Amino acid sequence: MHHYHRGDNHVDVPCLKLYHYKYEFLFPLRSHQISEVTTNGWGFYLPLHLFELIFKQGSLKKMAMAAILLLFLTLFSNSKADRDFDVRQHLSTVTRYGAVKDIVDNSFIPSDIPQGCTPIHLNLVARHGTRSPTKKRVREMEKLASHIKELIEDAKQRNLSLQKVPAWFHNWESPWKGKLKGGELDIKGEEELYQLGIRVRERFPDIFNEEYHPDVYPIKTTQIPRASASAVAFGMGLFSGKGSLGPGRHRAFAVTSESRASDTILRFFECCQTYKDFRKNQEPSFNKLKEPILTEITSALAKQYEFNFTIQDISSLWFLCKQESSLLDITDQACSLFSPTEVALLEWTDDIQMFMVKGYGKSLNYRMGVPLLKDVLQSMSEAINADEDNQVPGSYEKARLRFAHAETVVPFSCLLGLFLEGSDFERIQKEEPLDLPPKPPQKRNWRGSIVAPFAGNNMLVLYSCPANSSSKYFVQVLHNEHPIPMPGCGGTDFCPFQVFKDKIVEPHFIHNYDTLCNAHLDESKHKPETSKLSQLFRWIFRLGGNDDTPSHGVEL
Repeated sequence: MHHYHRGDNHVDVPCLKLYHYKYEFLFPLRSHQISEVTTNGWGFYLPLHLFELIFKQGSLKKMAMAAILLLFLTLFSNSKADRDFDVRQHLSTVTRYGAVKDIVDNSFIPSDIPQGCTPIHLNLVARHGTRSPTKKRVREMEKLASHIKELIEDAKQRNLSLQKVPAWFHNWESPWKGKLKGGELDIKGEEELYQLGIRVRERFPDIFNEEYHPDVYPIKTTQIPRASASAVAFGMGLFSGKGSLGPGRHRAFAVTSESRASDTILRFFECCQTYKDFRKNQEPSFNKLKEPILTEITSALAKQYEFNFTIQDISSLWFLCKQESSLLDITDQACSLFSPTEVALLEWTDDIQMFMVKGYGKSLNYRMGVPLLKDVLQSMSEAINADEDNQVPGSYEKARLRFAHAETVVPFSCLLGLFLEGSDFERIQKEEPLDLPPKPPQKRNWRGSIVAPFAGNNMLVLYSCPANSSSKYFVQVLHNEHPIPMPGCGGTDFCPFQVFKDKIVEPHFIHNYDTLCNAHLDESKHKPETSKLSQLFRWIFRLGGNDDTPSHGVEL
């Protein structure tokens, strides 16, 4: 006798050694003698009477029974894939960095850096580390806890068996119950950025070999606390052992930021009114895309547990799964409610939303990031000038380190043309719309867990090469610390600077940020002017707001 397990429920399934809830419907609930069949080094049990039939029947029947055996082998293969499935790698942009940072495209072979080429400058654009849920989400989790209690009470009143109810439902309380604040950098996020700082220093000793000065190693961040805290954690790792403070010999360093109202380099999405209007108008579209999947999963779970689950319940349970996995390393509660297939579909809905409102879904999403791209190019050009002029070490910038949000990292990745399929690079250069990423089980490049996990980052390393090479200066792009191909440079990760500039960067410069983002302001000049008093009240309320609702550009 073998068992199928899903959540906290166990069902006896005779003659079956495969663990997947869908298989319970394939066999009558009666016992048979069994024969073990082995495939690819893995064994499973097949009812003996079926095994014997394959070899005792005529050729036609043999073919039919062989088909049955093939079905078993296929089901077993799927079962093994399910056992290898790690939900922590499928949480879209709520994925922790350590779970995915070493997932790479094995079909891509990184370039060998030519002998004599030396890194002379580094640009870093990083997302903040793993963070706690925002106050809005904290309230959502408290509502979920209350509703779960109501569902259990309703089941009791209907005299339903509670054996099917997951054990953790009975006494579950939100881990964030009573929390008054939210959205701050978690201790795991601190560690992510601290270790990233250490690894960057060790990987590029030629860049980080100077005495610290804020003009040599400027660290820039947004005014959002989780981003600035990430910058501090990174800096502590980067400069650890370089100072005289405490046992770790830390040192003080500067972290600077622009006002949220005028930060067009790292929070361009919040300063862009056209984008905020677009994002607000897109909400019905991606809600419509999500609805069929959420409806199907709601129906399946309601049937299994005999609970009157709503779509909102399933949405909240999926969010709980993501938070429990990332923050608490719990995968056997909320996540156990969903099969790997359902997780993949829920992940896809999150990725589609990111595609539509942060990525290639509309050119505005990334064109508004042109100020950041210009800042990166400017820093490279200045580094080349310093190298050409043989400036004294310590007198020029060697790295520009930036810490921001998913809404920063994702558009920046799009500006570089990363994660595109086939001829999509030519299409975005022409500003043609791209198709949505394919739905599971089809494979796709666009995955939020890879594009912008917590602490996700892009590094652009500028190399100076010997005069006898094809070009003196090259740019290597690293995504989450691994070389990644650039479609705009023939699919290589090591691109001549001039090609990088001409083919990838400068085509975006035909767009002006003010024209893209504030064109509607000219129209508003013709509208009645708002009173100074009402403007003052609006400004006061904005200052008093929290990070949950400052605008529609807030990070998800």
